[in-house]
Amino acid sequence: MSDYGGSETPSQKRDLWRTPPEIFDALDIEFGFWLDAAASWENTLCADFIDEKKNALACDWESYGSIWVNPPYSSISPWILKAAEQCCVQMQNIVMLVPADISTGWFSKALESVDEVRLITDGRIQFIPEEAASRRLSNPKGSMLLIWRPFIRPRCQFTTVTRAALLNAGLQVISK
Repeated sequence: MSDYGGSETPSQKRDLWRTPPEIFDALDIEFGFWLDAAASWENTLCADFIDEKKNALACDWESYGSIWVNPPYSSISPWILKAAEQCCVQMQNIVMLVPADISTGWFSKALESVDEVRLITDGRIQFIPEEAASRRLSNPKGSMLLIWRPFIRPRCQFTTVTRAALLNAGLQVISK
């Protein structure tokens, strides 16, 4: 399974990008996230998170609500397999933000277990880098959400949401 390989970011910083809070907040309204399964103290979006030291690929994703995952784009394949497993084990929704690249092996693997593929249209998400100067280089591709739901047979349905709709919903949450 080939992974995303289009980044020009130095390898030591490549997997440290943070999801913009307004994008996360818009999705949090819908899903009610409890756990950030691919985070660090500096970039977590949930009070409960699994960092590199705990190794999310080697432990259970114990959660009392939906699970958010913005995996390292340098190695998405194992995260797809882990999300499919943990959706059944934890009986929680899992939402994963990944590049919109249907030519990869991990995407084909995701289609075997995912309930929904939600394409984010009309613009690219600008991730928050470790250093502000890199923000303009944050995303050379579009994005999509892979959504696993535990209590239904995976439908592998395709839906869309505009980037503007996500940003507007998230900004409304932030402004309150």
